[in-house]
Amino acid sequence: MGRERDTFNEINITPLTDIFLVLLIIMMVIAPLLDQQGLNLTVPENVAEEQVQKDTKILTVDVTSDNRYYIDGQEVSADTLEQTLKAQVKDFPDGLMIQTDGNSTHGAVVKVMDSARNSGFTSISVSEV
Repeated sequence: MGRERDTFNEINITPLTDIFLVLLIIMMVIAPLLDQQGLNLTVPENVAEEQVQKDTKILTVDVTSDNRYYIDGQEVSADTLEQTLKAQVKDFPDGLMIQTDGNSTHGAVVKVMDSARNSGFTSISVSEV
């Protein structure tokens, strides 16, 4: 005579529930501590052109539709963009204006912004032409 085995009809989910609750608590504690890095952008107000002072010293970088860079009408390659901006940062204390064509890529504009920040420009504006 053999012993009858009890069949396993139910799955015990208590340990699984405990694990999920512990993970939830950990995520709730850690989430506020995460500091996300990002760009602090301020949206400019529309001002009339007469209000802009003519004696400001702002360097203008043009980004064309084929992602080429022009500073004062002269083309600058992407490789030498940061060195060119570093050489001119002291002459333009009021900042940098990036004028982009509507068809230029986001990556080309971000490259100018990164190069400008690495060069020492503290005020960067973007305008679409």
